[in-house]
Amino acid sequence: FMVEMVEAAAILHQATHKSLVILDELGRGTATYDGMSLAWAAIEHLHEVNHCRGLIATHYHELGSLVERLPGLGSLTLKVAEWDNRVVFLHQVVPGAADRSYGIQVARLAGLPEAVLQRAEEVLARLERGGNQAPNSLKELPLFAMPPSKPHQDLPQQAHDCLKRLREADPDGMSAREALDMIYELRGLLQGD
Repeated sequence: FMVEMVEAAAILHQATHKSLVILDELGRGTATYDGMSLAWAAIEHLHEVNHCRGLIATHYHELGSLVERLPGLGSLTLKVAEWDNRVVFLHQVVPGAADRSYGIQVARLAGLPEAVLQRAEEVLARLERGGNQAPNSLKELPLFAMPPSKPHQDLPQQAHDCLKRLREADPDGMSAREALDMIYELRGLLQGD
């Protein structure tokens, strides 16, 4: 975070009306309100003191309100569509600011375990309902609303039998023909043959 702040300090001290300043997620390395406050103040400084052009990417969608206060500021966002509790990025840049965050949906796209995503949604709902009392409302949230599922818990019995056979198999002690026979046998077991 210190490296980022040193770089930001250099930009804020040296930018002129001829500068093009590009900032990506200024303030991301500290607490949310600290980071948002720093980004907010830096944008105001670049607009009011440096009078430079800038391109600033941020996940603090609250900064969108600066557009109404600073006449030389504009806001662009990426167009998204939501379908079946999932986000679809449409790869179009449009005027405006994001009205909400899509962090959990992006985490789902990245492949986080469903148990983690469900828990994150539960915590997020509690935080959003809590407003200023959000930290206190989390104290009442049970550590785990439900125990995380074990891997392969929902598999049919045939799959468990196949996994057991695979764990017990010694592939280094098998001939190619024996390994192929085992593959066909396991496939038959899974298909119910």
